[in-house]
Amino acid sequence: MDLGTILGLVFGVFCVVISIFIGEGEIRSYLHLPSAFITIGGGICSALINFRLRDLVGVLKATKRVFTDRVSSSSETIAMLVKLSEKTRREGLLSIEPELEQMEDPFIRQSLQLVVDGIESETIKDFMDTEIENMQARHSKVQAVFNMLGNIFPAWGMIGTLLGLINLLLKLNDPSQIGPSMSVALVTTFYGSILANFICIPIAGKLKMKSDEEVHQREMIAEAVISIQAGENPKMLEQKLRIFLPPEEREKDTEKKEEVAESSASV
Repeated sequence: MDLGTILGLVFGVFCVVISIFIGEGEIRSYLHLPSAFITIGGGICSALINFRLRDLVGVLKATKRVFTDRVSSSSETIAMLVKLSEKTRREGLLSIEPELEQMEDPFIRQSLQLVVDGIESETIKDFMDTEIENMQARHSKVQAVFNMLGNIFPAWGMIGTLLGLINLLLKLNDPSQIGPSMSVALVTTFYGSILANFICIPIAGKLKMKSDEEVHQREMIAEAVISIQAGENPKMLEQKLRIFLPPEEREKDTEKKEEVAESSASV
């Protein structure tokens, strides 16, 4: 679970609610069904016009990635790939075939299966590059939906405000209705800003960050697969893959190995 997303949503709502109470306002003043209907409904209708229906359905499935951390640890992936490299050096490429069925990552499983089947390295590389490009294209569609909604919700909020101002002008002969009508007119702008800046744009940013991380990891895996097929020295492979790790994770991995080496020496 992505704790940052959960904390951001919870404390964001908390900040808005506390600000309302500090300003001596009332929660019910910010709850207006017609305003929510024009803002949310209008934004969704614009998305339906702008995107294919199947793309929007796919967004619902992909949104759960904002709340989960699916990408496995790069250090663990490196350790697994180096272990496979050592095994292939000792026993040959066919020796890892029984282990492929137990791998959860389909990208690693399919790529190594091509290696075991004796496919040429250029063909395997083309396959992996195509898989990465297709994944990026899928992720980009989801990000585009949220970016579009982030741009369109404030506009629909303004449309709702204009509708409210029109209704306000119709009630100018009754001064007691001017204040409440103006309040309702501004609520739609509030909804549009909240939906854009608190929900859609941050979600698009989080999805892009996670997509970049997944692409980076798959590029690392692709490098390892080609090296395993070429029979590269496992120690050289490990050093090559460690370049893909961020500096802080690289340091932690080094410290962990030193501790293991010290404990082994003491035994």
